[in-house]
Amino acid sequence: MGAGSVKILLAITQAFALTMSVAFIVYVVVIVVPYLRRKPAPVGDAADFTWHFFVPCRDEQTVIRETVRYLRSTFRHAHVWVVDDDSEDRTARVVKSIWRRNGGYDPYLHLVPRRRPEARTGKGDALNAAYQALNFWMGSDASRDDVVVVVVDADGRPAENCLEVCAADHLFGDESVGAVQLDVWMGNADSRPPGKNWFSRAFGLKLAQMQDLEFRTAIAAIQTSRGFTGTISMGGNGQFTRLSALDSIAGDDEQPWRGSLLEDFELGVHLLTAGWRTGYTPDSHVKQEGLYSLRRFLVQRTRWGQGTMQCSRYLRRIWDSPHVSTLGAAEMMYYLAQPWMQLLGSLLYPIPFILLLFSTAGDPAQVWTWFADDGAWILFAIYGSFGLLPFIVWGPIYQFKCLKSRNLLRGLGMGFAYALYIYTFYITSWRALFRLVRGRNGWAKTRRNTEHAPGVKVALDS
Repeated sequence: MGAGSVKILLAITQAFALTMSVAFIVYVVVIVVPYLRRKPAPVGDAADFTWHFFVPCRDEQTVIRETVRYLRSTFRHAHVWVVDDDSEDRTARVVKSIWRRNGGYDPYLHLVPRRRPEARTGKGDALNAAYQALNFWMGSDASRDDVVVVVVDADGRPAENCLEVCAADHLFGDESVGAVQLDVWMGNADSRPPGKNWFSRAFGLKLAQMQDLEFRTAIAAIQTSRGFTGTISMGGNGQFTRLSALDSIAGDDEQPWRGSLLEDFELGVHLLTAGWRTGYTPDSHVKQEGLYSLRRFLVQRTRWGQGTMQCSRYLRRIWDSPHVSTLGAAEMMYYLAQPWMQLLGSLLYPIPFILLLFSTAGDPAQVWTWFADDGAWILFAIYGSFGLLPFIVWGPIYQFKCLKSRNLLRGLGMGFAYALYIYTFYITSWRALFRLVRGRNGWAKTRRNTEHAPGVKVALDS
């Protein structure tokens, strides 16, 4: 391939990649402004509603004891429904030991046991089992509009103010609101992981901080901007849903959650297309465990990416829904396109550098002249800057807004680290695609930081 052909191909690929980068920069600017301008909203009265926490568990003996204790002590008048998804450890035994209180039984704590072959088929099925158990427990004559179901992961810690925040007039105080999503924080973002290897400890801490940065800035900004498009989505942790909203999409088989690996986003799609509004609030939060292990992180994000790909089947439903605006449909379609765009980007973005490398090997003098004297380096500088800037900006924002620190240099360092962190999504998108093509749609649980490898016994307190 001649130098002229290389230049033309470089120009084409760079132009296309720059177009995608500029579009993404515009998108980031659009979501940053309302995120930074938002002010806290008034709260409501939690006593206006009845609250039920759903905690799906699959082999969660290492975390479930403290989670149940926290929920029962913090939200004394809320019910806690622990779903034991045929755990192979002592999850059920731990819950039963908490269940017994002062020689009696805790009327606010419920255990929903599941057994194979129905069990271990996904988080959505576990939540459906809790929903069905709640229906049976309440009876057919109970009021349902003022009942709210709260999905909390086995490591989740909802903030103490979450109930009154969600009871506010603009959230569940508005009868058209069917679901509300809390802000998500990593509770261990400032806790150095155990271990003898200093590098693995430092890397694990930085990985947890990147997850905290992602959720508290980029994802929070996206959710805030979705308030204008009416397409706020649900998350897997800190997800509040009105029981009557779940009823409206459950069907005769009583299954409001469906079979996607991204069951939280899928639930939001069904609520929105059924005519319910969804809300988001950063005025309260739920803390969860950020992963220290890159391997476990990749497993988790592969599952999320595959779930997003599976939800592409709802594109027609979204577009045809009279309850979703054109702008809202476009926003949801953009979200569902993300893993496919990452696949395309992973093929497209490296091309200019690969072509430059081959061209340099063939005629280094001519390439140097083109690069230095003809100003091609400027194009590459712009190309690289546009690819990094939309991610680097979140570092200073996280430092100033979330950590309340004015250390700009550390914020920029966090931004560059976040840009590197984002590139893992190109890996997980390809992994998700391979799983999808091979028909591997099973749900793979991500092990906790404190969990040992399978087969290793863990001592439990009684």
